[in-house]
Amino acid sequence: MASEITYAEVKFKNASPAAVAKVPPETKKHQHHKDGHHTQKYPLWLPWLISLLLLLVCIALVIALLVAPFSQSGDQPTALQQKFTKWQCVSAGLQGKGQGWTCCPNGWKRFQKSCYYLSDDMMIWAESQQNCSGMGSYVAVINSKAEQDFLTKEVNQPTRGENYYIGLSAQKVGQWQWLDQTPLDNTVAFWRKDEPSNVTAEKCVVIYRNQKTDNWNDVRCEHHNRICEATAVIV
Repeated sequence: MASEITYAEVKFKNASPAAVAKVPPETKKHQHHKDGHHTQKYPLWLPWLISLLLLLVCIALVIALLVAPFSQSGDQPTALQQKFTKWQCVSAGLQGKGQGWTCCPNGWKRFQKSCYYLSDDMMIWAESQQNCSGMGSYVAVINSKAEQDFLTKEVNQPTRGENYYIGLSAQKVGQWQWLDQTPLDNTVAFWRKDEPSNVTAEKCVVIYRNQKTDNWNDVRCEHHNRICEATAVIV
């Protein structure tokens, strides 16, 4: 009996270390952290990297806010925009909207939502149409007395010519119509006294250099100055 008891004690002592060795690692890790001996460390450069990224995001937002209003909201540029690179802009006073500037090409005159080019050279009627079209515009169409008054004032500047084509002509004698085939509205017509002549030879219309608002003449479609008109660019 004494030898069996001794054998049992030896067997227990040999198994004891193995049991201790099988303590789960998670338990040790938890205990180590609980005792305050383990501290998570981050690279010293990490806060600087985060600050730099935030700075870049802020810069990108500022650029977007400054550039977006002038991007035409992704729309295709107008023919006028494709022809000119230098512009003059004035505040359009459109509060509460992203767009607030009315722009015309340098050298053009602005009135309300349109831009006007008064030529220095003279061309026949057909060439005048082609010239205006080539600049992304059309020979001026007058829709109101305010517009007529504006153009009259411009034509009467000291350096101007005598006659300026507008976009009014007649395919048949006396049948006046604008470039878009719209018939002339006689309530918005500004003929000189005793005009139009309504003769076969005079099928084009000009603004005659005259201080009076009523200054339209029907003339031969020969060499005259011209007024080109285009819708102003809103940005």
